[in-house]
Amino acid sequence: MEQQTRLPRHIAVIMDGNGRWAKKRGLPRTDGHKKGAEVFRQICQYASDIGIEYMTFYAFSTENWKRSEQEVCAIMDLLRAYLAEMQQREDENRTGGYRIRFLGAREGMPDDIVRLMDEAEEKSRDKTRITINICVNYGGRDEIVHAVRTLCDRAKRGELEPADVSEALVSDALYTAGQPDPDLIIRPSGEVRLSNFLVWQSAYAEFYFDDVLWPDFTPADLDRAIAAYNQRDRRFGDAR
Repeated sequence: MEQQTRLPRHIAVIMDGNGRWAKKRGLPRTDGHKKGAEVFRQICQYASDIGIEYMTFYAFSTENWKRSEQEVCAIMDLLRAYLAEMQQREDENRTGGYRIRFLGAREGMPDDIVRLMDEAEEKSRDKTRITINICVNYGGRDEIVHAVRTLCDRAKRGELEPADVSEALVSDALYTAGQPDPDLIIRPSGEVRLSNFLVWQSAYAEFYFDDVLWPDFTPADLDRAIAAYNQRDRRFGDAR
């Protein structure tokens, strides 16, 4: 990639279009998810190579439980396979400097997956090259509700007063606490909506929509999104 004048610190991606990619090829939807998982790995590696500090991927939403049992099971099996692969490639992950975080509610997730997620986070917590956030059983509004409940519990214990609640306190109660908000949110597949993704954190993000389906997304597509980001004038409400 050519040197960019402004490289986003944090890029978030809505990985969309797996099912349509498979349907166009006469394949089962599960094949689309498998291909999408391969692209996820490729984009993680490329983002790390070019110096992105944080990548957040929307993998499985709280609404995705409504899909067919077969499709949900296939997605969970892909997550298991990814986590198992991480364990097998621990030395490589250590060298690569990936810090892995899983954002979303652990309740309702299969016990074995939760255990593997916990282990992946613990083993990578000291890595600093890039943070990879994987949103699983995640919803933006659900995240805000979780944050509000956390703050209410603190108030109930006498740790803070309602008047103490600020944007910073809310941000610190979110799953992304301690991380910068995304500078750029990318949605492939031709859809033009946020779909309950990083509702709070996206307040000043730049958006990039692309017709390419996620399984066809390449590092060159990421380059184009970053190039478009560099054409934006980010004023954050400033009238200048």
